[in-house]
Amino acid sequence: MAKIQIHGVNASPFVRKTRVVLAEKGIDYELIPVMPIGVSDEYKKISPLGKIPCYQDGDYVLPDSSCIIAYLERIHPNPAIYPADPKQFGRALWYEEYGDTKAIESIGPIFFQRVVRAKIMKEEPDESLVNKHLTELCPPVFDYLEGEVGDSDGIVGGRFSVADVALGSVFVNFQHAGEKVDATRWPKLAAYVEHVHARPSFKGIIEEEKAAFASL
Repeated sequence: MAKIQIHGVNASPFVRKTRVVLAEKGIDYELIPVMPIGVSDEYKKISPLGKIPCYQDGDYVLPDSSCIIAYLERIHPNPAIYPADPKQFGRALWYEEYGDTKAIESIGPIFFQRVVRAKIMKEEPDESLVNKHLTELCPPVFDYLEGEVGDSDGIVGGRFSVADVALGSVFVNFQHAGEKVDATRWPKLAAYVEHVHARPSFKGIIEEEKAAFASL
């Protein structure tokens, strides 16, 4: 029986989101390398927006990390990655969206400059842009999350969920870029990120990515 395939690259926070959920649920898969820039027309047949990741199981294909994770929950409901309580379910979706949009908008360019541009493209990073994000754009995001996270296993209902997958994934890119949450300014957020990244589902992927970047 052919393995499930995930098309994408592991540096992407969206691919990482999907891989973490697959790991949490114990689902075997194969990662098929697809860069998010200059994708082929052939790839666009299964991912019309040309984005990663895209899930493929035989003839069934499904783009977008959020869609893939929701689908995986239906076919592999245990362990649950979404809260059962309707209000908590709604909050989990909100934090996932916040991670996928606002947090990535703030952190993503730092990763692009420090890792993609410097290590992969072999170009000089724009440190003025990095500094702008670190000093102006990231702090409001970190301030908000500092007020939301607690000292439990998850930001919603005290248990790990899709909300933590999405938020934790973004902060992996922050760390790959040589940064970490300032524990003196945002102690709760710093502890939260460390706790999420210590989960086996995150830890294995993070180590894999670190090894790949070290070889560049």
